[in-house]
Order: sequence, then C-alpha cells, then structure tokens
Amino acid sequence: MRPSIESALKQAAELTRNNRLVDAMTTAEAAINQATADEHPEIQQWLTDHTTDFTGRED
Repeated sequence: MRPSIESALKQAAELTRNNRLVDAMTTAEAAINQATADEHPEIQQWLTDHTTDFTGRED
C-alpha cells in the first residue's frame, strides 16, 4: 500500500475518533478509490488490524 493511502486511512481514523464521520468517510473513500486492485487486500488487512484506531477503544 502506498504511503499516501496509509496516511489517509490514519487521518480517517483520527477524524472518526473526533466525531467527524462524514469527513472520515470522504477521506477514506478517496484513498480507497485511488488504490489499485493489488492494494485492496492490504487495505482490508490494515483496516482489520487497526480497528481500535477508529474506535479509540481497546476491547
């Protein structure tokens, strides 16, 4: 995954934690739409591995 996509996903997580869900979705969607088919599995894994980044909770 390109660093710019990972950075956008991290920004989306921060926006989500700050109750800015619409901005988070816009940011994440733009990054995901720029990703190649080869990057999609890595993005899916990153999102799975970083769930708590979005929730701010350690369940």
